Amino acid sequence: MKIHFIGIGGIGISGLAQYMHFKGHEVSGSDIKETPIVKKLMKMGMKITIPHSADAISDQDLVVHSAIIRPDNPEVIVAKEKGIEVLARREALLKILDDRKVYSVAGAHGKSTTTAILTAIMNGSAIIGAESKAFGSNVRYDASTDIMLFEADESDGSFLNSNPHCAIVINAEPEHMEYYDYNYERFYDSYRTFINSAKCKVLNAEDPFLSSLVDTVDAHWLYPSKDIKNIEYVLINNEPHTRFEFRDFGSFDVWGFGKHIALDAALAILAANESMEIEEIRANLLNFKGIKKRFDIVGAENDAVIIDDYGHHPTEIKATFESVKEYARLKGFDKITAIWQPHKYSRTIDNLDDFITCFDGADELIILPVWAASEAPRDIDFVEKFKRYNLTMADSIQRANNHITVVKDAQDMQKIDRGLIIGFGAGDITYQIRGTA
Repeated sequence: MKIHFIGIGGIGISGLAQYMHFKGHEVSGSDIKETPIVKKLMKMGMKITIPHSADAISDQDLVVHSAIIRPDNPEVIVAKEKGIEVLARREALLKILDDRKVYSVAGAHGKSTTTAILTAIMNGSAIIGAESKAFGSNVRYDASTDIMLFEADESDGSFLNSNPHCAIVINAEPEHMEYYDYNYERFYDSYRTFINSAKCKVLNAEDPFLSSLVDTVDAHWLYPSKDIKNIEYVLINNEPHTRFEFRDFGSFDVWGFGKHIALDAALAILAANESMEIEEIRANLLNFKGIKKRFDIVGAENDAVIIDDYGHHPTEIKATFESVKEYARLKGFDKITAIWQPHKYSRTIDNLDDFITCFDGADELIILPVWAASEAPRDIDFVEKFKRYNLTMADSIQRANNHITVVKDAQDMQKIDRGLIIGFGAGDITYQIRGTA
């Protein structure tokens, strides 16, 4: 087939595009700008139009678009005029995954990490919402098996179309509620449908919502407080690892710090144990090297370590910040600087009280402008709300060598070159903190 992806630079759409490219389809796409992901796809041989243009549509068999693409997009209009089938990403999943044995990982937090851990343990193709550092991509193609290790997305309800053989749910905390019209029953019903559609189910029994299903759903239930014991944090080759004992399976080491990492790994172990022996799982778990933008150590020289983290919800940030404090302790640092780029006005306002407390332990908090993600601006008094911190409001940051310069009104305000420096956000902060902006 000839398949065209509108918004191909998004991590979810790019994953589907690469997978279909590897399967032998002719893939093209478009986006509003040439990002690192777009450049990578171009190098793979995909023809990508920048920006969106009606000329990108010719004789394709199928057009797939991301959730944020509007009906008045010129490529959507022309495709429909030509009689080409046009599907949103969530609808396209039914076609793309219908013949796969899918291990589908869902949840508000931790699904990229859990999927990448599962990819380290099991053979099979994989589509992850972040780049696995073990194989340098968010997609792995394995033609030898029908297994697909897939990060499912609840933000647009598309996880319902992921054809799960095994539904792995880390948590079901309300998130992306704007898609569900702030209807909590509709949100939780979506999770019920997703779980019940799978033959195999691996669920966190201590999540508030999932715990309500324990008596009615036949699943592999994980009780983290009882099943995961003796957690300790160790440096292996100066890299952070969490060591934990899991049930009567013995001890495991997994890259990263934190109780949440142990939980993610335990769920992946239970899912893999459906078809694999525990000793093979234990050995393969060491193949996990973390994922890009999740506690991603991007600089470690002299007296400073710089970390990039995708965390953009207070629950994620709080969990990661506990790991940050432990890592700083093991490294002997006495200063932690947190740099936060709020993601979406709606998310920031909906969770403002929790955002105010999730940076506790930071010696300095730097807040960048909100990454709007196409939302209209709304007033948020960050100075007043976050006055409990040693706060700096900035326009941007710049990376040079292994230090960060804070910029306000086109002036360099300060240079941070000591201690542990971590950036949080799902916008372009990742390029700023890596020095590639």
